[in-house]
Amino acid sequence: MQETKRQKQVGQLVQEELSDIFMRMGFNVTEGGMISISSVKMTPDLLEARVYLSMFQIKSPEEMLEKINERMGEIRGALGNRVAKQLRRVPYINFFLDDTLDHVFKMEELFKKINEDKDKK
Repeated sequence: MQETKRQKQVGQLVQEELSDIFMRMGFNVTEGGMISISSVKMTPDLLEARVYLSMFQIKSPEEMLEKINERMGEIRGALGNRVAKQLRRVPYINFFLDDTLDHVFKMEELFKKINEDKDKK
């Protein structure tokens, strides 16, 4: 099902505010790596935000995701303070790892191997 205009607007608002919250909490640059919010998808009732995190050069993305989830109350509280005037309810946040970059790197390596095999023939 396609997202409505309102879902996209609220998702964009949540993404911008969470990016700033992550920067203030020190999550954007941590442990020698970077974390960014690649996208936010809202449910049709706007009560749940699915936040996809892209992690670059983080040794253990799963552990980092756990650390972020441990501070969920603090993150959601900060988000509530920022969007109180725009939204009736603060959406519940679910964080997911965005593995798009990993997929792209794997595809590039496969294409390189295919091209190398073609060159050998």
